[in-house]
Amino acid sequence: MQGSSFYAGFTRLCKGLAVILVGGYVLLQIFPSILPYVALIPSRTIPFAWNLITAGYVEQSILGVAISTVGLLLLGKWLEPLWGSKEFLKFIIVVNLLTSICVFVTAIALYYITRLENYLYTPFSGFHGVLSGFLVGIKQILPDQELSLFILKIKAKWMPTLVALISVTTSFFTMDSVSYLPTLLFGIYMSWIYLRYFQRQPETSLKGDPSDDFSFSSFFPEFLRPVLDPIASVFHWVFCGRISDSSADTRGDTLDGSPMPGSDSVDAIRRRERGARALEQRLAAGKLSAEGKLEGTSHEGAAENV
Repeated sequence: MQGSSFYAGFTRLCKGLAVILVGGYVLLQIFPSILPYVALIPSRTIPFAWNLITAGYVEQSILGVAISTVGLLLLGKWLEPLWGSKEFLKFIIVVNLLTSICVFVTAIALYYITRLENYLYTPFSGFHGVLSGFLVGIKQILPDQELSLFILKIKAKWMPTLVALISVTTSFFTMDSVSYLPTLLFGIYMSWIYLRYFQRQPETSLKGDPSDDFSFSSFFPEFLRPVLDPIASVFHWVFCGRISDSSADTRGDTLDGSPMPGSDSVDAIRRRERGARALEQRLAAGKLSAEGKLEGTSHEGAAENV
């Protein structure tokens, strides 16, 4: 009964993308020689520029494809109904491409700094950059929703930070961290940039999410925010052409202090309400499905007794 509700609700788009991930892994096992043509190897990216796109959909290990497939299906079940299939696919494409570009530039820069050739010849690939971006999307829409991490219950707003912290910590004890850590961290950062400044909101037709709860410093503990907020204002100047502040006209408040339509607080409230409604509908649908299966089992048992 619980298993049926767990597997219910996977969208057609997510299932199709899962097939691509699994199929790409299987194809790589059959034809391992194609890895240099589909993975992001900085020394070969020019002229093989399509690597910037294909690398995000190629998993090199069975563990990687398992995590990516399950994560895509579970997190996509939350985000795609809220964003819509078109925006959900756009998010994946944009975040994957931007993440690959950042990884490529960083690898080249590290090579020139350290002269270590592994930065040039390491094959970077995997869907984990987009998966980490999904966690940022969950943080934005359902920040107080509790998610399970092994035996712990963690609020969604802290999941990107926690995943980044665990990944950075484990990188000190593993030899192959260079193959996944840059992709994961840039996935978090690029998804925040896209959602913060560029995603178009269907309620207002405005771009981005300027709410304080989704600021750059919101990913960090409160005692660090006074240091990080001035840094975040530089991002705001780059993408919006002005330094952010907390004045009433920047927030979009009226003279009496109430928020104007289209302001960050109103948009944040609407977004969370939409997420809460989707959560309630999903839980209700799962409950009805479970009750229906229980009732069907009871009827079958009664028929057998007769």
